[in-house]
Amino acid sequence: MVTRATLIKSLTLLAAFAAIPAPGAYASQANPKVALVMKSLANEFFQTMEEGAKAHQKQHASEYTLIANGIKDETDTAAQIKIIQQMIAEKVDAIVLAPADSKALVPVVKEAVDKGVLVVNIDNKLDVDALKEKGLSVPFVGPDNRLGAKLVGDYLAKTLKKGDKVGILEGVSTTFNAQQRTAGFKDAMAAVGANVVSVQSGQWEMEQGNTVASAMLREHPDLKALLCGNDNMALGAVAAVKTAGKNGQVAVVGYDNIDAVKPLLAEGRMLATADQYGSKQAVFGIEIAVKAVKAKTAQNAMPGVFQTKVDLVTK
Repeated sequence: MVTRATLIKSLTLLAAFAAIPAPGAYASQANPKVALVMKSLANEFFQTMEEGAKAHQKQHASEYTLIANGIKDETDTAAQIKIIQQMIAEKVDAIVLAPADSKALVPVVKEAVDKGVLVVNIDNKLDVDALKEKGLSVPFVGPDNRLGAKLVGDYLAKTLKKGDKVGILEGVSTTFNAQQRTAGFKDAMAAVGANVVSVQSGQWEMEQGNTVASAMLREHPDLKALLCGNDNMALGAVAAVKTAGKNGQVAVVGYDNIDAVKPLLAEGRMLATADQYGSKQAVFGIEIAVKAVKAKTAQNAMPGVFQTKVDLVTK
């Protein structure tokens, strides 16, 4: 696990990778313009990320300018692509991106880089093969999602026995973090011998999570747990469990540690979640971007991965 001290040390090394920027790039090196482009701002996780980024910029107002934006729902990749194109048109120096889709955003990232805009990837990792196809290297700042999900799954596993049936609510299935969290949940369930009877996408959304969870509970009345790829879907799952009259019979776990689930954890209606410190992810990404711009670092000369912290959260 990389500590903040190690990350900061890594940031200081960026100057060593300095290269001549593309023509017209980094026009505002003294006070770079950084765009933070997030997923759904209806999700409390990204609201927290935006708040953290804005607080950091306020404390470092002389060092960079921040433009923060996001989409209305988790699956609107077309809107996110348009936001990035708008940021290119506004001649930002860097984009810190939490992509709605790991593959679909790669072409517009290439467009940005070709225009001399540095791109740093946070939260959901861009697809490695898609980046390679475009000849791109984009640094990723974020947690080990598989590890984080396994931490949650291992805690749940203490309440299960071999053969118990569980369901997984996955995020948007084309996103790397959704895939990794599902893998982490499966790792934990395999270790205890639980039976994963269904994996369905709840699209990261509470309403869709409720719909999927309700269907799973109807199809598998002896289900023992619902493992949710984020807390939004977990909120929907908790409501589905209540509607089905199965409070105390079906455990629910999530991921993100948003404020909305804290009362549910305290009441025992949710068993656990994971804190991946969204506000800090954005700040780390911004710090890397600002440092790189000021050092005139070329996109493909930037270091590759900065792993951030993820912790288990229980009652």
